[in-house]
Amino acid sequence: GTVSVWSLLLGREPIHHFQHNQHIQALALAPGGPAVATASGFQVKVESPDDKGFWQTLGTFEIQKLVNFLNLVPDVTGSPVAVAAAEDIVYLLKAEDPGKILHSVYGQPVTCLDVAAHEAAFGIKTFGWLLNEPNQILLYNLETNQCVTKVGNSMGDFSCVNLHSSPPNMLVAGNKDRRVRVFDLRRGQAACCAYGHRLGVTAVQMDEWKMVSGGEEGLLCVWDQRTGAKLWETHARHPVRHVWFNSHSLITANIPEEKNPRGSSITEDDPSLHRKYQGVIYSYEFSVDQLAVDSVLPICRSSYDEVTGYNYNIGLAVPYDSI
Repeated sequence: GTVSVWSLLLGREPIHHFQHNQHIQALALAPGGPAVATASGFQVKVESPDDKGFWQTLGTFEIQKLVNFLNLVPDVTGSPVAVAAAEDIVYLLKAEDPGKILHSVYGQPVTCLDVAAHEAAFGIKTFGWLLNEPNQILLYNLETNQCVTKVGNSMGDFSCVNLHSSPPNMLVAGNKDRRVRVFDLRRGQAACCAYGHRLGVTAVQMDEWKMVSGGEEGLLCVWDQRTGAKLWETHARHPVRHVWFNSHSLITANIPEEKNPRGSSITEDDPSLHRKYQGVIYSYEFSVDQLAVDSVLPICRSSYDEVTGYNYNIGLAVPYDSI
């Protein structure tokens, strides 16, 4: 239940420290400011420093169910605003309006959540007597607290959604049916659907022309959303839990399902066994200013004349002049 906050500028010692009575189920950092939201048991706490740098609790919210997903809304003036999904209820948590319910349908648990400056997107799972109604992603306006649109029509659960870094009026989502879907929110339907993972999709992000997706099987794929074609892929041992990219860098985190390896007494102290169960963070750099011989990943600068060569565990689907 311990929470420590570090500053990337000040060094090794935490600048703030606080305690919950139970273990932390969810944690969120404000995208543009020094605010932290944590969920433990049936409590959500939001902490932030004042003008003089002294940390204080801006809000403590008691809710009825255990939190599965927690996000802080970016670009908020004044007190931080949090969105929390607890089983089948989505809360909008403001200091002046504690515990406001944004969405609640009994028996339809939330399976993923993401927020942007003015909207929240989350997937819902339908089952039992609602089997004829497919799983969907709902988009809510955080100022009017109204549902703006519903997208998606899948029998699989939506396992991840990315709204905040998607282009305007677009949204990308991954599903347990192994598909990556890009939705045009103006038309309320899928603009692109990519299929290439062997297990469910666990992390997604997109920009104006490409999508990056990670799966439970450890596969990382880069797609051209205009054609739906896979540009390249790479594979690691553990499921991809986090994806982030910009114009020149790509960072992924692979975290194992099994975090406490158990074996026979002979192998329990074997370092190689424990290394196998360690998660790993990969950082890919796409450097267009360097010469091909100096590039981190030369295969990513493959031309139409050079289609062969050692590919560092990355398989290019189509050779491009420059990627």
